Amino acid sequence: MATCFTGNVAQPTGFALACQLDKGLGADVDYMAMRRAEDQAACEALSARATHLPFLEAPHRGYTSAQMLFAARLTDDRIVDDVAAAVAELLVAERPDLVLGPLCIGNHVDHPIVLEAIRRSAADHTVLLWEDWPYADREDRVAAMPAVIERLTPETRARRIAACAAYGSQLGFQFGGVEAMTERTERIAEERFYPLRAY
Repeated sequence: MATCFTGNVAQPTGFALACQLDKGLGADVDYMAMRRAEDQAACEALSARATHLPFLEAPHRGYTSAQMLFAARLTDDRIVDDVAAAVAELLVAERPDLVLGPLCIGNHVDHPIVLEAIRRSAADHTVLLWEDWPYADREDRVAAMPAVIERLTPETRARRIAACAAYGSQLGFQFGGVEAMTERTERIAEERFYPLRAY
């Protein structure tokens, strides 16, 4: 599992610092180190391996408000070139059978950058896109989209919950805590499941 935007800024300021403080984390907390540790814990729950690319998140690249995070990419934000090159190198090294990436529901500015990087570098690979969640949960148009979600075994569902629960820095403001996330995760598979039909 590769996370593209995990680069550190030693002393964040402005909106970048506000994003950290809003989650109840002090200015002295190494937020990106915490996020990398969360990735590692999630990967352990999924029996996966975490890879962290060193690129800076949008609040460290000139996006100075929450509104900007979900608006058009800044004209001088050319990070996609570097991300695409790094993803290409990763694909050569890992030789995956399948590449997964974001569908970009919710339009967080970093997600289309990752998708564009995948499109540039994975032309010779099979690519599947996932619904960006929990953003997908907040989009009316998603409910109307045809979707097939595999029936999960109890063990797989438990691993999915454990992986989500690893992201403690995100659970409060995204869901209201671990219990609410667990309940929503359990329900969404039932809501989004459509039986396969032969045509």
